[in-house]
Amino acid sequence: MTAAPHASSLSLQHLVRRFGVDTAVDDISLEVNPSELVVLLGPSGCGKTTTLRLIAGFLAPDAGDIRVDGSSILAQPPHRRDMGIVFQSYALFPHLSVARNIAFGLEMRRTDSAATKARVQEMLRLIRLEDFAARLPRQLSGGQQQRVALARALAIHPRVLLLDEPLSNLDAALRQDMAREIRLLQQSRGITTIMVTHDQTEAMALADRLVLMHDGKVQQIGSPEALHLRPKNPFVARFIGGSNVVRGRIDASARMVLRNGLAITLAAVYQGVGAASLAVRPDSIGLGVPGQGGARVEGLVELCSWLGATVEHVVRLSPDVVMLVRGPGLGPDAAPRQPAGTRVTLHWSQADEFLFDASDRPVPASACHFQLNAGVQ
Repeated sequence: MTAAPHASSLSLQHLVRRFGVDTAVDDISLEVNPSELVVLLGPSGCGKTTTLRLIAGFLAPDAGDIRVDGSSILAQPPHRRDMGIVFQSYALFPHLSVARNIAFGLEMRRTDSAATKARVQEMLRLIRLEDFAARLPRQLSGGQQQRVALARALAIHPRVLLLDEPLSNLDAALRQDMAREIRLLQQSRGITTIMVTHDQTEAMALADRLVLMHDGKVQQIGSPEALHLRPKNPFVARFIGGSNVVRGRIDASARMVLRNGLAITLAAVYQGVGAASLAVRPDSIGLGVPGQGGARVEGLVELCSWLGATVEHVVRLSPDVVMLVRGPGLGPDAAPRQPAGTRVTLHWSQADEFLFDASDRPVPASACHFQLNAGVQ
């Protein structure tokens, strides 16, 4: 996508923010390209919203710098940073019409009245609410209020657009529709955008790049595909793609032996590894029957759930270890449904197996152990 003429770059340089003895943002650095949409993703309390508030100017960092187009903005108050902000609660003025809400930022900047009117009309057309200009926020649906909040943020020609959990108050179907609208608007305008969410699916659908955070630190930065296919540690593997993660030790037979004695045959050989973590995505695991070659481990189906496009099996390997297995639910490749109580074997290939050492660093495979049996479903 070609950057719009006004598209800005954003640089976060070693940002730190503490609240008392707690460090909410711990040495975060990030370079955001013009017109790029970057999503800060992670569980509650990971520091993503604090990072957004630092960028907006609502909080001051204890260390580090924030630069837009190469210039520091730390000394500028929020209203001088030329950033459009869409809050989780929309924060529309209840006593102002849709048109006046959209015009608010322009009026605060003392934009010429004719230019303000033209810009408001442009924004109303953009969000397809031309016939709702005179309505109050309470007369709109949640999705319509969200579009007004987005139009208000875009009306001021922001250098950077900040989205703080903008879809969390919408129902599931409307979230998907609004996510597409936000992405289309962002791309068509070429606006550099930072979005905060804890929803993995929402983040994967919208982001050019993801910044996955945990405990105030960046765990991994990259495209959604990169984080999904090449996780850098067990947290990333578990959060992106919902990988099954188990911990144990690698024995002399290239097996992962868990604390309870359960042994999992690995798809590859790993040299020099003692304590380790194994991660395998649910959609990378196939189910077979006992005695079938290429099995990694055996277990008992506890639950089978058909979800339309997918079918999920919860397989108990031992009293304290379960794995989730996910396959297609429809079409000629649909995974057979196994009822609870069925004894099954689990299969996966070397490419779908991720091993991490005791320090949670990726361990490369030194050799293939044996290949996945081609007949496994």
